[in-house]
Amino acid sequence: MIERVLERFLFASRWLLAPFYVALVLGLAGLLIKTMLELVHFLPMVFSGKESDIILGILTLVDLTFTGSLVVIVIFSGYENFVSKIDANDHKDWPEWMGKIDFSGLKLKLMSSIVAISAIQLLKAFMNVANVSDRELMWLVGIHVVFVGSGVFLALTDRIAGEKAK
Repeated sequence: MIERVLERFLFASRWLLAPFYVALVLGLAGLLIKTMLELVHFLPMVFSGKESDIILGILTLVDLTFTGSLVVIVIFSGYENFVSKIDANDHKDWPEWMGKIDFSGLKLKLMSSIVAISAIQLLKAFMNVANVSDRELMWLVGIHVVFVGSGVFLALTDRIAGEKAK
């Protein structure tokens, strides 16, 4: 009896994560505001700015978009994996991965998004190399290499674990 009550209590505690996902939605709204501010700064530059400045502006918008996408993946996948299943069958317009991604798939999606964001930051630094110190560039490259290596390592461990499960 005590075991069953304890298990129900522990299982119900998963709902304590729901406010974290609501906070991420608010963070996504903040990211949208930042994107709009970047767009207001970027649009006038399109007509009078240098090509490299326009490319940097576009890369900034792509970076913010990837970051927003990463937050959405965390919100939906995390909620579904840890709090409650989302019924995607009634919603034909929802992304295909909704309702199908497991924790392993979530890790790989997150890692690939982080690598893409890191690559964009690195590309922005190289586009603006005159204003970036060698030390900062070294750190950006080093961090990117660590992210790529971590992604490869995660993919390999998931593949090995999947083969052992068969």
